Amino acid sequence: MKPIFKLLISISIPLAVGALSGYLTSSAINGWYATLNKPSFNPPNYLFGPVWTTLYIMMGIACFLVWNSKSVSENKNKAYLFYWVQLFLNFMWSISFFYFQNPALALVVIVLMLITIAGTIFWFRKFSLVSAWLLVPYICWVTFATALNFELLRLN
Repeated sequence: MKPIFKLLISISIPLAVGALSGYLTSSAINGWYATLNKPSFNPPNYLFGPVWTTLYIMMGIACFLVWNSKSVSENKNKAYLFYWVQLFLNFMWSISFFYFQNPALALVVIVLMLITIAGTIFWFRKFSLVSAWLLVPYICWVTFATALNFELLRLN
């Protein structure tokens, strides 16, 4: 498969996951979520879309770099496993928090997500240092989101 197609597939999948979770949870943003007590460091709603879109694109590029690397080993399967699990947990966090309106469940999911993102970075760096670095803003944002999730749970 040509690299450009690998790149397009790699970017499209996380963007599709984000779009689907956004579609399934969008009604909660102006409804349930708007009624919550929020901490002082809660970002404005308009910031989340561009941040997540950027992170999904970076995630896709990171996956592409691993997929496109010439290395063949069982470690690549471990890297993919961590990547797909963290992407699934990413989807489940939105569903847990917004769709089920359950910040406690979402907190458990996001902590698991942090662990699997760290694992993804660890395994991706074995194939591409750039791919690992592309995920650093993602783990930073999810760390911030974890603190935000915790505070939203505590305040409500």
